[in-house]
Amino acid sequence: MKFKTLLNGAVLFIGLGLAAFSQLNKGSERAQFSQTSQSTVVPVTPEQKFERWQLKPGSIYDGDTLRVIRGAEELKIRFCGIDAPEKKQAGGIESRDYLRSLVSRGNGELLLVPIEKDRYGRTVAELYVQDRKKSAIPLNLEMVRAGYAWHYERYSANCPSGQQFALAQELAQEEGLGIWNGKPTAPWDWRKANK
Repeated sequence: MKFKTLLNGAVLFIGLGLAAFSQLNKGSERAQFSQTSQSTVVPVTPEQKFERWQLKPGSIYDGDTLRVIRGAEELKIRFCGIDAPEKKQAGGIESRDYLRSLVSRGNGELLLVPIEKDRYGRTVAELYVQDRKKSAIPLNLEMVRAGYAWHYERYSANCPSGQQFALAQELAQEEGLGIWNGKPTAPWDWRKANK
């Protein structure tokens, strides 16, 4: 099924964050889409389960990795279900900078839904930034929707929003956003070729 947007900008995913935060409706509802000129946003409600962390200054290395701090605790976070271009790869700096711009909307505070630990000891998670209107921008999803990351299907099964990443990528491709404005190489292929 083809989805065409008439307005420039991103798509509003209504109800998506509720499923991601509470994890009560996994796979049971299809997200509704409407057109908007703003980033993907979802309402934040008190019953949602997430952890509040602060971005460690200067720690956004690329479009899918960063560090967070809370008191004396520090975690290295790998975004669940997505893979962004490496910094030396075409689109890598733009991807990192787009993530920085999203995080800056929340004054450094991040809402974290931890999923698991990866083989490198990083916490794999879905992340959100709460804006001034008390809505949350789902960072994993927005990076894909804006065309600055791939849906990493191989590693998205455990992500609460994993089923939404494929549709978000399809929309970004159709609109030629970010990396899809050219002929991109998937990060996993680029890493293999540049070992």
